[in-house]
Amino acid sequence: MLPEDTAQAVAARHHPLPIERAAAALEVLLCSGLPTQLVIITVLSTAGLRPQLPDGRLSAPFIFTLTLLDTALLVGLILFFMRAHRESFREALFGTRPILIESLYGILLIPASFMLVILVLGFLQLLAPGLRNVPHNPLQDVMRTRLQAILFAAVVMIAGGVREEIQRGFVLRRFQQYLGGGFVGLVAFSAAFGLGHLEQGHDVALATAALGAFWGAIFLVRRSIAAPMVAHAGFNLSQVAKFLIIG
Repeated sequence: MLPEDTAQAVAARHHPLPIERAAAALEVLLCSGLPTQLVIITVLSTAGLRPQLPDGRLSAPFIFTLTLLDTALLVGLILFFMRAHRESFREALFGTRPILIESLYGILLIPASFMLVILVLGFLQLLAPGLRNVPHNPLQDVMRTRLQAILFAAVVMIAGGVREEIQRGFVLRRFQQYLGGGFVGLVAFSAAFGLGHLEQGHDVALATAALGAFWGAIFLVRRSIAAPMVAHAGFNLSQVAKFLIIG
């Protein structure tokens, strides 16, 4: 038999109050990436920076600045909310598994991530070729020189590999605790992750959603973002390396 106070604490965790659900939903919304990016875009626009160049191409300085500032703001928000809940960042997002072992496992996940994307894109091209509606990836505009590509590599490793996996782990944890479970969070956040890449094409958005679901599932199973973080960073870095090697 559990002591009464312990039993009540366990029950509270499994049956969150409506206000706890509402607070968790607000935290998820604020950490979804959209509110923080809107704030930063407004600030950058006020300062005179524009997202596009006169010829319509994306502005590399704007994209780099936006991404890095959003990383700092978003991770800061997550740390604030976790501290408010008296949660340990290390225990909540990295669990008890050795980080080095998880990182090595993440390296093994890089080719698996590529295979997943190839399969999804191939499947979509076969069944629904019309989903490939963007022949030119707009993000290529910020890698017109090797220096820009190197800077972009650093940005995508930090913003993609680090920020997005911290964000994904936090959101999935909140869903597990208060909002219907990890599977619900996995579906919802993977869909949002894909929608965030619509400018690269409908097919790419679907492939990205599948990739996000894959990395999120790894977190839910292993209770650590270390492996998805390494896999995500390695996947992004390899995309930039392709540009540096073959142009």
